Amino acid sequence: MGISYIPTRKAGLIATIAMTVVASGCVRRRMTVRTTPPGAIVSVDNQTIGTSPASSSFTYYGTREFRIEKDGYETETIQRRLNPPWYEYPPLDFITETLWPWEIRDERIIDIELVPKKIPAIDEVLGRADQLRGQARSGVVTAPLETTSPPTLPLPSTPQGLPQGGVPAVIGN
Repeated sequence: MGISYIPTRKAGLIATIAMTVVASGCVRRRMTVRTTPPGAIVSVDNQTIGTSPASSSFTYYGTREFRIEKDGYETETIQRRLNPPWYEYPPLDFITETLWPWEIRDERIIDIELVPKKIPAIDEVLGRADQLRGQARSGVVTAPLETTSPPTLPLPSTPQGLPQGGVPAVIGN
């Protein structure tokens, strides 16, 4: 029995095909959240990803919750559905994820316009303060007050052999 060998060209071709199959099939998913004005703190599904414009990779499609916070602006909480592209439906997803020899990029951009916080007029604030002051003077309570006292715990009984103070006596020096 002889040892058969594969000619060098054929071995190189087989190695190239094997490497292509092993290293192929890659879908890169990335979402970018942009805000107007920029510089807001962006959280996706309760995880902070940075300040806008902020980007993050993702693995699964579906509904995501975006929370946008910036001083001087209303905090925005929105839900957006990220639908899969046509090549991510079965059985095509097997081909694009494992067999396709090139990288596929799926980039999503979410634009959010922030709304400035409404600062009440000074007359409105002073009017509300006068109203509350007048109610306080007349004894009217606008919000229920918590008047419960803290719970009282029973004192532990003293174990046998301990003096009344609860501290063991020192016997000898």
